[in-house]
Amino acid sequence: MILCFLLLFTVTTLATESSKGTLKRQPNIIYILSDDLGHADVGFTNGFVETPVLNRLAHQGIQLDQHYVQQVCTPTRGALMSGRYPIHTGLHHQVIYPGEPWGLPLNETIIPQVLKEYDYSTHAVGKWHLGMHKWSYTPVHRGFDNFFGFYMGAQNYDTHINGKGYDLRHDYIDGKGNFVDDVRYDLSGQYSTELYASYVQDLLRGQLREQEEPFFIYLALQNVHDPHMVPQRYIDQYASHIADKKERTFAAMVSAMDEAIGNITETLDEVGLTDNTVVVFSSDNGGNVNCVGHVTSSNYPFRGGKRALYEGGVRSPSFIWGPGILDPGRSRAMIHVTDWLPTFWHMASLGGTIPPNRPIKTLPLDGVDQWLPISQGLPSNRTEFLINIDPKPVSCGHQVPTAGIRWGDWKLIIGAGGPPNGWYPAPEVSGSCSAGGGNMTTKPASYIELYNIVLDPSETKNVSNKYPEIVKMLTEKIDGYKATVVAMGNRKKDPASNPANFNNTWMPWMGEEEEERMEGEYSLDRELWMSGNELTEQDLTGCSLLEWEDDVNLVEF
Repeated sequence: MILCFLLLFTVTTLATESSKGTLKRQPNIIYILSDDLGHADVGFTNGFVETPVLNRLAHQGIQLDQHYVQQVCTPTRGALMSGRYPIHTGLHHQVIYPGEPWGLPLNETIIPQVLKEYDYSTHAVGKWHLGMHKWSYTPVHRGFDNFFGFYMGAQNYDTHINGKGYDLRHDYIDGKGNFVDDVRYDLSGQYSTELYASYVQDLLRGQLREQEEPFFIYLALQNVHDPHMVPQRYIDQYASHIADKKERTFAAMVSAMDEAIGNITETLDEVGLTDNTVVVFSSDNGGNVNCVGHVTSSNYPFRGGKRALYEGGVRSPSFIWGPGILDPGRSRAMIHVTDWLPTFWHMASLGGTIPPNRPIKTLPLDGVDQWLPISQGLPSNRTEFLINIDPKPVSCGHQVPTAGIRWGDWKLIIGAGGPPNGWYPAPEVSGSCSAGGGNMTTKPASYIELYNIVLDPSETKNVSNKYPEIVKMLTEKIDGYKATVVAMGNRKKDPASNPANFNNTWMPWMGEEEEERMEGEYSLDRELWMSGNELTEQDLTGCSLLEWEDDVNLVEF
């Protein structure tokens, strides 16, 4: 049994600390998480899409050149919120599919719960995807004051429907202390990205401008996850220089996200909150370049993409912006998504000088405080991180057990780094499943890949035979992590979750005392939720075309 412990949060202040990055008061914090955004999908990484807002913020802020996330969605969100590796929360295999009764365990202390002990108001907007089978797994029951968005992993951007269930709601605690789940059927037909930006703008112009307390906003945008949808006015911007319709639509989705973020930063200026606000931008994983039929995203020059342990799957285009607090620059510090909880903790406590209202209990953190490395250009406070350990095969991904670790300049992968395995320049990649080497070639579970990521960030030269001593050392490190792996949380789809039982709306369907039972082993053939059917031979070879139409229908019962 793992017991909670009291984390005594202390910070050593360097005698040579400069005024740069010194926090004089508790900053407001906005974390913006894009979805399936590739490294080459934004302008500030020399990508092909026009992103003037993100470019400006990145250049005015600090670009995080070595910012790492997990290879898919739910694991990244859980690691961000908990400060712990997915192997320690049971989120290390795949994602939560609709109707599955599991999520980020309730014994995890997450970011809003920490920040509320320092008098922050906390607001979640957009995609949740950390569990919704019981109310206790939803955002307002986990430390957020309010939530506007959807519980699931994907949906139609306009109708807000996943399968046959509606999922757009405003959750909050009313004046009498009662929890309210206000399903916003009235917003059907309005583009989600614009809705979320407007909601944040309204918060800034209202409650957040008037309150004395600092705030935390977690904005998890839907862009650029499938289905690829965007208002026509964004598509028209690319009519003259991107010939392919699907590539135009994808670029337009990035532009819609860019404009939404610009509207929010303009509102920060308008209400006078910019000088004491820090904004972090990241993606939840690499761009989706495998099993999509026609590749529109790119992680170039990095290898692979979503679902892969290669850099293209886990190295995110990221920056931190706070013009009143941070000087512009670039950081080469090794940063992992688990680091944001302790880093925000540092910021909220002003480096440990402000005590929490109550002692904060948390399970052992894998993240480390990175405020001084980021704000003052110091070396990273970490020398390694676990990429992941996954014992099960993944649809459109690895077919053997896989594990990966980054240590110093080195990266070791055991089993399979992908698929996707190749390199995908943007945006003229062909529609073939094997384009860029992204086919589903299966490697044995014992296969070893070793790369010097500093000298070879594109992972073109496997040097495992040349450095057996490093392979041995990193394999032993992975074995150490394997000893700490908890059971996978995955549970198969529960028929009781059918939205037809709840006015065609996705709702929590289990009572708080009900047990999330595992009936039979969770396996790959239960993961393909897009059709609700068994895996086909095409799925196993990686050439199934899993593109969603605008009228997306993801789940059937």
